[in-house]
Amino acid sequence: MQDLNNQNSVFNTYKFPWLTDSKLEQGLVDTSLFPIYISDKDVETVKKVAEFFSQQDPFLELPDKALPNGVASGDTTQTSAVLWTRSSVPGVVIFEYATNPNFQNAKAAITYTTNPAQPVKVQLQDLSPGTDYYYRAIDTSGSNSSGKLHTSAPLATYAGLTFGVSGDWRGDLNPYPAISNADESNLEFFVELGDTILADSPSPTVPVEQAKTLQEFRDKHKEVYSDRFGINTWSDLRSSTSILATIDDHEVTNDFAGGAPAASDPRFETTNGLINETELYRNGLQAFVEYNPIRNDFYGATGDLQTEGKPKLYRYNTYGSDAATFVLDTRSFRDEELPGVTNPFDSNQIAEFLARSFDIDPATGQPSEKRRTLLGQAQLNQFKQDLLKAEHDGITWKFITIPEPIQNLELVGARDRYEGYAAERTELLKFIDDNNIQNVVFIAADLHGTIVNNLTYQLGPGQPQIATSAFEVITGPVADTPFAPFSIETGAQLGFLPPEQKAFYDSLPVIYDADSIPNDKDDFFKQSLDAQLTPLGYDPIGLNNNLASANDLIDAKLVQGDYLSTTTYGWTKFGIDSQTQKLTVTTYGIPYYTQAELEANPSAITSYTPTIVSQFEVNPNLSFIG
Repeated sequence: MQDLNNQNSVFNTYKFPWLTDSKLEQGLVDTSLFPIYISDKDVETVKKVAEFFSQQDPFLELPDKALPNGVASGDTTQTSAVLWTRSSVPGVVIFEYATNPNFQNAKAAITYTTNPAQPVKVQLQDLSPGTDYYYRAIDTSGSNSSGKLHTSAPLATYAGLTFGVSGDWRGDLNPYPAISNADESNLEFFVELGDTILADSPSPTVPVEQAKTLQEFRDKHKEVYSDRFGINTWSDLRSSTSILATIDDHEVTNDFAGGAPAASDPRFETTNGLINETELYRNGLQAFVEYNPIRNDFYGATGDLQTEGKPKLYRYNTYGSDAATFVLDTRSFRDEELPGVTNPFDSNQIAEFLARSFDIDPATGQPSEKRRTLLGQAQLNQFKQDLLKAEHDGITWKFITIPEPIQNLELVGARDRYEGYAAERTELLKFIDDNNIQNVVFIAADLHGTIVNNLTYQLGPGQPQIATSAFEVITGPVADTPFAPFSIETGAQLGFLPPEQKAFYDSLPVIYDADSIPNDKDDFFKQSLDAQLTPLGYDPIGLNNNLASANDLIDAKLVQGDYLSTTTYGWTKFGIDSQTQKLTVTTYGIPYYTQAELEANPSAITSYTPTIVSQFEVNPNLSFIG
């Protein structure tokens, strides 16, 4: 390789100390480094750097689109943001950003790529609060792509807030018409809430049962963020609004527990250390962090093997005094999951699971030696501190994004949700209750459907439910088999659902109504869920049909549809009114489709337009303000 610092005066002028021969040759350029800022008068000079690189290989064949995944921004705060792109051409990548779409008085940041499969990122730290910024990426080939972000407002500002959330999509179902209206919804940010790829399932680009190499994981992410049938809905959305992102299990492999011993799960092919120290986990996490516009953060010396020195996906940010967001990682540090309930009619199996979920030995009735965790102690401690801070700072709404639900649901599958870690679940909800932290909303994905319910907890198995003023909205999927059809089909195959009931469900239409009469698919499924909740003393689905202890704790009104929608693909929008602080939650959906249907008639599927399938309003408790 030529000595770049001596080949052109541009390099001598700007003295890029990190851009050394050895780093380039070894692929060690750290794209998370702070960018080099250049004034507007020098932007043309920076472009000459890109031109210089393009001239180094006269035989270089450039692709039709050298920025195939567009651009994105993320982890945006009052004063900082991460900009992201992927260039398929090795060389310099320049990010320009300004407060106007004409890029007058623009600043620029540069980075470099040696691997077309590895995206690049820069972190901006000189931004102004509550401001629109326009940015664009320019690579060595001259290809460019542009985007927009909005920095969050400072405290004591009530500007209102609108954001979106979803999770769960597969590569074979790209291009995701379920989110085709999200880029036009004037969102401040969008949360990608896990299962952003299916690493453990074949897809057109990576037709293997389980991605294992870093390249295979990267290819999985490239697949979902690339054009298909001439459409790229994720690029449209990620360029129009900032992204917050965290993982669930399928970024690595199904139902894994990162804080468990590697020897407990043969899929990780080692008996040494913890699962979050294995090659499979590291490859999955590296690709996820690379393909999302987020900071490369790590835990420090926590004194805890589960978290110390590990990647940190937890995020906390505020948006004026309207809202605070908490992005949780519920996968990387969790202890080994319990044996699951396989028969929901087996009372002994249920009793044993519930006892163990509360860290009680069912044989003795005494507390177990180990306290099991879902979040890891370091993340849980920081989360509690930030919750208290948000409340003390007078922030109205606290949105906790959590990949797996925290509400009580049916027991089959509970081992993988917060219900399987009931002792820590109770600790967290009791903390919110004891500290009178108001207007708390958990937002989850993973179940492939919308289910809304208030949150209660117990001090132990079989004890009374203690109601809180918090509630949860489960949302999604963007594109993966919805909850109701999957559960109905599985229940019928296992013999839990009689054939005549399965036939009755199949005969029902899809109607988004507010009643609970089982004359449509969602209401049939809602009735079946409530039938499993009632014997356990759990709260029925919805915010207006509660246990007596929960009545009047949440001031909610159903506007359209129901608190359950489990037959569609879609996403959910959250909007806070700047004057009243009223929260409006709107879920959009399209009919769900299969890979075969998409490939047989792409235009029919991609023309689907998301419509409202559920909408409700919640008035906040404002007694703590002023």
